Amino acid sequence: MIVYQQTKAGFLDDVFRHDIEDVILRTFRARTGHSVAKAEIHAWKDSLVAVAKVINDDAVPDDCGVAVEYGIPQTAKRIDFLLSGANASNGQELVIVELKQWERAESTRKDAIVRTRFAHGVAEVSHPSYQAWSYSTLLADFNETVQAESVQLRPCAYLHNFHDDGSLTAPFYREHLQRAPVFLRGEEERRRLRDFISQHVRAGDRNKLLNRIDRGRIRPSKGLVDCLANMLKGKAEFVLIDDQKVAYETMLDLARSASPAAKQVVIVEGGPGTGKSVVAINAMVALTQSRHVAKYVTRNAAPRAVFEAKLSGHVKKSRISNLFGGTGSFVETNANVFDALVVDEAHRVNERSGLYGNLGTHQVDEIIGSSKCAIFFIDEDQRVTWNDVGTKADIERRARQAGAHVTHLRLESQFRCNGSDGYLAWLDNTLGIRETANQTFDGIEFDFRVFDTPGELLSAIKEKNNGKTRARMVAGYCWDWRSKKAPEAMDVVIPEHSFQMQWNLDHDGSLWIIVPGSVEQIGCIHTCQGLEVDWIGVIVGPDLVIRNGILACVPEKRSKHDRSIKGYKKLLKSDPAAARRKADSIIRNTYRTLMTRGMKGCYVFCTDPATNAYFKSRIVS
Repeated sequence: MIVYQQTKAGFLDDVFRHDIEDVILRTFRARTGHSVAKAEIHAWKDSLVAVAKVINDDAVPDDCGVAVEYGIPQTAKRIDFLLSGANASNGQELVIVELKQWERAESTRKDAIVRTRFAHGVAEVSHPSYQAWSYSTLLADFNETVQAESVQLRPCAYLHNFHDDGSLTAPFYREHLQRAPVFLRGEEERRRLRDFISQHVRAGDRNKLLNRIDRGRIRPSKGLVDCLANMLKGKAEFVLIDDQKVAYETMLDLARSASPAAKQVVIVEGGPGTGKSVVAINAMVALTQSRHVAKYVTRNAAPRAVFEAKLSGHVKKSRISNLFGGTGSFVETNANVFDALVVDEAHRVNERSGLYGNLGTHQVDEIIGSSKCAIFFIDEDQRVTWNDVGTKADIERRARQAGAHVTHLRLESQFRCNGSDGYLAWLDNTLGIRETANQTFDGIEFDFRVFDTPGELLSAIKEKNNGKTRARMVAGYCWDWRSKKAPEAMDVVIPEHSFQMQWNLDHDGSLWIIVPGSVEQIGCIHTCQGLEVDWIGVIVGPDLVIRNGILACVPEKRSKHDRSIKGYKKLLKSDPAAARRKADSIIRNTYRTLMTRGMKGCYVFCTDPATNAYFKSRIVS
């Protein structure tokens, strides 16, 4: 989506004869239903006036296309400024300009990372040239028009308040400056940027290319599991952007400098779709390629099984076992054997290991003790069983007890749920996990629907599972697993809707989500956490219902076969309030996790009619 679009002549008229920031704010509100912070409005004014001074010259054609605030499909990222037209050979060109208000910055020893001051203090961020290049790469990856029409993308960065002190143009950043030049403050720099633009945009196109890009089809998303083999071979399948790049470079730097006498622990927070697994896999690959002993670790069996299946035939089985393991694998490991252990879904760690939970001391202690650098990716709102004990506070406490230095990082960039931060905020509010400003679905670009029957939901999911996109059904674990002993029996049975399906748990197990015919079965939290599909269909069972206008959890409605709340009845006898609080959190977190498995959409049916009506009421104002 493009917020503002004009020809160069129209843009200059809005800048010099009107208040460009007000023009853009009006269109932004009209197209998104939201406003923006005052700081961003001031940034529009200052930066766009600076750009206008650059292109207010005959060298840039009056009828070239101009766009401000282009939302990159399937992400929460926006490109600041674009110009479209034709080059000297009549080829289509798109100049991408990343605009910054910075006045100063410092170089670092981390690839494509610089340090600068913001209102909240000094922070490390990606170099403007890297940011411009990474955004242009995302645009090329997601928009079919760019690839189908061989559009040439020309990224650059313009820091109109920044005096050149050598920090951004240091030889260390040469590779990134070559891919996307940076232009700074001063008349000479304005001339250089004008020459860069006019070199690529010789003739105008009156916004034709921008219109086609804005209406262009969105290419299918790449899934982590489908790219894993190439990633292990060193191929850059995913471009890390912004906070992902900062986190990745920081953890590599810490892992490479760690030693038994200077242990490092990194805690990386990130919600669903922020790229935790992508960053984790990339970090593990980079460390192993630099001859460090590293391993990707996760408590969830499903991702490990899927990764191993996808790598079969590409990577030796012995190497797979060396690269991937569970959180309970380090009970007898000697101290500091690993240079780095990269722990994904660290909120799922258990206290003790073994089939009966009777081995070792504590999984976090064992992981920290076994490695010089332990990296924990965590989202506390995805703790979905009674035994999940991973918290930031506990990991930090145990790290300090082990004498390790602790670094906190955070991932914000949203790539799942169509890149909609608004959807996640709305979902948290709707499920009663936390209060947010997103009480209705207005302005949220994500395919969320509530169906009146489970049959309609299944039909919609089957339609989306068309070979180009992957869709699956999941449900809360409120039905017994009868087909385990009686293969012909149905498990998820909703008689009032003449609906019946089987759980996936026996036939395909942890590989259910990638088996082509598995759309005919229903998955649960145990076989989908840590994985993703394009569309997810969720049956909300009787464990989450509306009563007296309030969304309430009913743990007694969970299946007796579900071990995720084993311990509830015992605690209920000694501390009923604590038992209900913990069970309530697990149930809400379970549905939050299920409803965030879809990259493009989530379809829902609730067995309780009042709950179905509640979700419908939250979609519209």
